[in-house]
Amino acid sequence: MQYSREWAIGFWTLTGREVGRFMKLWKQTVFPPILSAVLYILIFGEALGSRIRLIDGYPYTEYILPGLAMMGVLTSAYSNSSTSVFVARHEKYINDILVAPLSYWEIVLAYTLGAMARGIVVGVLILGVGVLVADLPITHASMVLAFLIVVSALLSCAGMVMALWSESWDQVALLLNFIITPAVFLGGVFYSIHMLPPFWYRVTLFNPIFYMINGLRYGVLGVADASPALSLLLTAGLAVAVFGLTVYLFRIGYGLKA
Repeated sequence: MQYSREWAIGFWTLTGREVGRFMKLWKQTVFPPILSAVLYILIFGEALGSRIRLIDGYPYTEYILPGLAMMGVLTSAYSNSSTSVFVARHEKYINDILVAPLSYWEIVLAYTLGAMARGIVVGVLILGVGVLVADLPITHASMVLAFLIVVSALLSCAGMVMALWSESWDQVALLLNFIITPAVFLGGVFYSIHMLPPFWYRVTLFNPIFYMINGLRYGVLGVADASPALSLLLTAGLAVAVFGLTVYLFRIGYGLKA
């Protein structure tokens, strides 16, 4: 019973600290991705929307909004966990967390939940902006919530893996800048993949972020370029695998031992 109380205190303290950290700095952590989404709406939605016909029966602005929301979720969840773990490593206070009465999977879960909270908050707020400015429908709310959860969990763990491996801020941002961001733009944020030539259509099917955008678009608009169930299964499978990898890296002390 005593251990149970200590676990609860330690776990929820670490989780609450991660949530409180980004909430206290909301002008830096929550507001920028929402502003970016609004700018994309103004630039692409308004400038190109009048020149592009309906896509799957929806105006261009409405069609791109789920992709913009997913982009915010990806970058926010990744940035939260990678920054937190990297700073904890190099300021050495990660050692205080490691000696707490928490198992490795509990530590990873606490960091994951904190980063997930940021990703989900950003995603919900961007979709809320869409509802206000573009009359965005939410066709399948359960699917929207499911994709927000599994994608934010996946990117939270990916951020921790990179933070354990990295020795500089440039390395922390490597995955986000050179893999995630290009994959987002090539994953159907601004177009349906059925508009692509056959070669690029087939290439896109190997892009995991395409399935994340596709699933959220289905949840919001009810249209999809691939099976929503398959998209959710693939994303959830990746999330579980990367969570397991992160726990393993913590267990062996990868990047944690001086």
